[in-house]
Amino acid sequence: MSGRARVWTLAGIVLVTLLGTVWYVYSVRREQTQGVATPSPAPAGTNLAVVAEVPHVVFRSTAAGSDYGRVAVLALSEPAGPRTFTPVSCDRVYARRSEAVCLRAKPGLVTTYRAEILGPDWRATRELPLSGVPSRTRLSRDGSLVATTTFVAGHSYSTPGQFSTETLVTRVADGRSTNIEHFQLTIGGKRATAADRNFWGVTFADADTFYATAASGGKTWLVRGSLAGQRLVALRDDAECPSLSPDGKRIAFKTRAGQPPGHWRIAVYDIATGRATILAEQRSVDDQIEWLDDTRVIYGLPRAGEGPSTSDLWALPADGGGVAELFIRDAWSPAVVR
Repeated sequence: MSGRARVWTLAGIVLVTLLGTVWYVYSVRREQTQGVATPSPAPAGTNLAVVAEVPHVVFRSTAAGSDYGRVAVLALSEPAGPRTFTPVSCDRVYARRSEAVCLRAKPGLVTTYRAEILGPDWRATRELPLSGVPSRTRLSRDGSLVATTTFVAGHSYSTPGQFSTETLVTRVADGRSTNIEHFQLTIGGKRATAADRNFWGVTFADADTFYATAASGGKTWLVRGSLAGQRLVALRDDAECPSLSPDGKRIAFKTRAGQPPGHWRIAVYDIATGRATILAEQRSVDDQIEWLDDTRVIYGLPRAGEGPSTSDLWALPADGGGVAELFIRDAWSPAVVR
């Protein structure tokens, strides 16, 4: 065999091997995501419009089976009742009366990420920018603003292989986004300019004021922000993933509170007095809390011994007393719609 023939033979072997590898990776990822991330029609006989007329909770279903990852709806009066499924699947979901926001990853040879605003019929009305792995999302009370937090790579201060966050606040009407990383941050009366600043977990008070988490140098703060003023002011330290109560007087958040690394307690901060109360839940809660009403909060917890993909929603009094009670089994990413 001539030298040229050997070269062409070797090139053919390499090409066949490469194509085989690509097909194998594609097939594995397709099998892993089949029946999980692909939207499908809502089951016959369900009526989303009826449930939407009463106070209800929207959540991501984590029950095993073909509906895993689908967004479901339950009336608040019947949290243990049969769930009504929407036609969409999300990794993170949040909702108000007339719209919802859905964050999801689309696995493939290259994983891509999407964020969409959904109308009352659960059809997409606007696509939003999303640059990384979905983490947190919230809508303002009037539905005019949406916040998204993703894990991203490429920041100059990041350790290679690790992630940082990007949090955008987007106007639903025109899709215009603002990155709050560029806002002025004040901590203890001094401007904080460190390059490693990160922000996540927005919760809206109104069309201008919001609360969020700021982090730098291994520390975190609860901050109050102004969209118009493009500024953030720290209110207290050791606080992450805030959630404003329906009456606008308190903020639930997760806090380390002297716990070992990777363990968080739930606390409630009184805006008027600045006092924080640690709640009765002893298990680690790594989630953005949701308010069930002005007296109770709900949150997701992985089910012990059954892997990170299986989770339940729990309810807990917000005054520091009582005990946690199972609210919805096989659920995650709740949004209470009143």
